[in-house]
Amino acid sequence: MMLSAYRTVTTLGKPLIEAFLNRRRARGKEDPARAPERRGIASRPRPNSTLVWVHAASVGESVSVLPLIDRLHDMRSQCHFLVTTGTVTSARIMENRLPERAIHQFVPVDRPSWVADFLDYWQPDLALWVESEFWPNLLTMAHERGLPMILVNARISPTSFRNWKRFPRAIERLLDCFTLCLAQSEGDAEKLKALGAANVALPGNLKFAAPPLPADPDEVSALEEAIGDRPVWLAASTHPGEDEIILAAHRIAAEKYPDLLTVIVPRHPVRGPNIAELSRAAGLASARRSAADKLSSETEIYIADTVGELGLFYRAAPVSFIGGSLVPHGGQNMLEAAKLGSAVIFGPHTVNFAVIAGGMLAANAARKVETAEELALTLTRLLEDETTRGRQADAARRIAEDQQDVLGRVIEKITPHIKSATRGGNDAAA
Repeated sequence: MMLSAYRTVTTLGKPLIEAFLNRRRARGKEDPARAPERRGIASRPRPNSTLVWVHAASVGESVSVLPLIDRLHDMRSQCHFLVTTGTVTSARIMENRLPERAIHQFVPVDRPSWVADFLDYWQPDLALWVESEFWPNLLTMAHERGLPMILVNARISPTSFRNWKRFPRAIERLLDCFTLCLAQSEGDAEKLKALGAANVALPGNLKFAAPPLPADPDEVSALEEAIGDRPVWLAASTHPGEDEIILAAHRIAAEKYPDLLTVIVPRHPVRGPNIAELSRAAGLASARRSAADKLSSETEIYIADTVGELGLFYRAAPVSFIGGSLVPHGGQNMLEAAKLGSAVIFGPHTVNFAVIAGGMLAANAARKVETAEELALTLTRLLEDETTRGRQADAARRIAEDQQDVLGRVIEKITPHIKSATRGGNDAAA
């Protein structure tokens, strides 16, 4: 009943959906040049081969699934891959990092006619759905066409679990769309089973399989030269409400380190001008990377409002705060910093990475803070004590490298379904 009502509302609600897309476009959250894709209209030709559709909501999900796409790409030479995401930032990253036989498109908004156009055109042979973005029309309409789907790196947050428990028939029907659910953790596996998933396996969290974030060596050298011997730290993937805390922590820490450089990488680069205004209001000299502002000895706050450069800044920063954790967003991926040897700090809101964050804290591989004062104190202690900082970073790196075999386990579960979907069935397996 609930899903039928949802399909009716999304069918009749075209004016409201169009207005919603227009507001997002005005805020820089949609790509005007590719707007038709959000309505199910393709901008690329469909390959004449087996097509594996991989859907990942945003940056974190799409980056985590890249090693899987790369490995399947190498194993199945006749397969092409259609990767859909819903954000501008993820689209830019995918366009730069997808392998040769992979295509990126924006996922259509979950309106039945747009979903139908998308499925009619692409006609995927297998779908890999990453984590937990359950769009009812996309899932049920694909299932109604007989498309086999696998839920990969599945995660159910406590809040989502409580909400879905209120609608048991709806979530059971959505989970029934998946042939197989591959859970990140034991807790996620138990939640999936409790919500009605019939076939659940636990290969582990794909985020452990991701290689260190890339960086151009020339850019690394240029950044290190611009920083010189100044103390520097990174606030990575920050969200609204956190930048003010970061700036306050900078002012406190600068009492001990007057030449301190704070690098802020907002989760959404479009917020760069806003962070620059916050910096000016706080009396701090800032420079924006997207505006080609020079990073000089006078720069106190360097705003790296660009796409795909986190690997560069993790390499330059001995200490990194991981954003989305001082506000109730759920946190961002702290393994990325750990793999590049940057000592990790995060806030109390890490539900999206609860198992990883808990393991890092238990192993003294990260520090948790809740206020600007705590952040500044932790930062200055790590900057001044190289031995402690090194031990913490080494412990974090060991955790980040602990489950490198997770990709093989995921591949083992998926391969039979890929073989069943492959047209001709004669791809070479690596």
